[in-house]
Amino acid sequence: MTTQYFQRVLVANRGEIAVRIIRTLRRLGIESVAVYSEPEAGALHVKLADHAVCIGSGPVSESYLLGARIIAAAAETNAEAIHPGYGLLSENAGFARACKSAGLVFIGPAPEAMEAMGAKIASRQLMERAGVPVVPGGLEAVTEFDSASKLAVEIGYPVAVKASGAGGGKGFRVATAESELAAALEGARGEGERFFGDGTVYLERYLEDPRHIEIQILADGHGNVVHLFERDCSIQRRHQKLIEEAPAPHVSSKMRQEIGQIAIAAARAVGYTSAGTVEGLLADGTFYFLEMNTRIQVEHGVTEMVTGIDIVEEQIRVAAGLKLSINQDDLTLTGHAIECRLNAEDPGKNFRPSPGLITRYVEPKGNHIRVDSGVDEGSQILPFYDPLFAKLIVWGEDRAEATERMLQALDSFEVEGVKTLLPFHRAIMTSEEWGDAHTCRDLVSNASWLKGLVDRA
Repeated sequence: MTTQYFQRVLVANRGEIAVRIIRTLRRLGIESVAVYSEPEAGALHVKLADHAVCIGSGPVSESYLLGARIIAAAAETNAEAIHPGYGLLSENAGFARACKSAGLVFIGPAPEAMEAMGAKIASRQLMERAGVPVVPGGLEAVTEFDSASKLAVEIGYPVAVKASGAGGGKGFRVATAESELAAALEGARGEGERFFGDGTVYLERYLEDPRHIEIQILADGHGNVVHLFERDCSIQRRHQKLIEEAPAPHVSSKMRQEIGQIAIAAARAVGYTSAGTVEGLLADGTFYFLEMNTRIQVEHGVTEMVTGIDIVEEQIRVAAGLKLSINQDDLTLTGHAIECRLNAEDPGKNFRPSPGLITRYVEPKGNHIRVDSGVDEGSQILPFYDPLFAKLIVWGEDRAEATERMLQALDSFEVEGVKTLLPFHRAIMTSEEWGDAHTCRDLVSNASWLKGLVDRA
């Protein structure tokens, strides 16, 4: 089969996202190249790829974060393009530039767009100039306690202290009073430096229980930008997502249109191309810009389920210089989709990672059930990597039907050998809070509730 895109693409990632990208490449008739670390020689993404290259030992700092080795692997296998997935090097502008210098196409946005949106202070300033509403707070870095204290009083406690270059729940602290501000500043700076090499911090109002809403956008190099509606990602622990759904509850058609246009304006403000996500907080009927993720998201599958669009294919189209396959008028929302992230974690022990050997693994089957997985029976959950090993995604005519289908799928999903979030998700799906489309914040933060549901599992 010939392809209008590329002949061979290297996937610079691992786990479920590498598998998911490889499957789209296969459908499009594009050969795939996997990269892997030494302990992952038998991993599912390696088995599925047409070619595979070992790039180092287990820790990501000695393998998946070594851009030069990944580029060398692409050259060795005659790959034409690199898809970075999410995490790892996906938002590394230097890596994107290195790909271009090596004659490779980076399947993602331009490095300039990554830089514009990657630093939260700069992106807040940019969005403010573009007329996009941002969470009230400072537009400059705070460098010492006195100025931070003065600004916090102006914003009003509680305030969030955030590292400008951080993400994924890192570099984030909350001060409910001035007595907590110094520790929050120190904690956010420390994590920003340790995990992202940038200790720059800023302050914004802490919204105590907002809905976390994000809008999927696609943009090509021909001036076309569309939004694929919104997702709700409000159920989180330690500011990391656990369950996502599309469309978002409590978002009216009018608001959907408004926040979709906000997302398009944000993308146009930086000349964005490829897939991206504008994240925001919905509080008291107002949507506030939070940040833009310049990559595909973990939770993109729920959007695919309600729109019928393969977001990875659109990324590949754009990278190949083609127009998007759709325009805004082509896009409609159909039904409701829910995603449960399956992490190898023990929710009864504060979500402590649970590495080990998967001794039994049986995925649920049926109409409107999708499993994006990076493992099979006999796979090892290694301590070097994020504990996410699979995503369970279901579709229904409405939210109630999707919830019922999710419960059925959870009941038939069998994983043994490691602790997982399966009992947590079952408990959430049967809760009154979920049924009423609350954020479930109080449940997720309730240690005794979490321990109890695991004890009953």
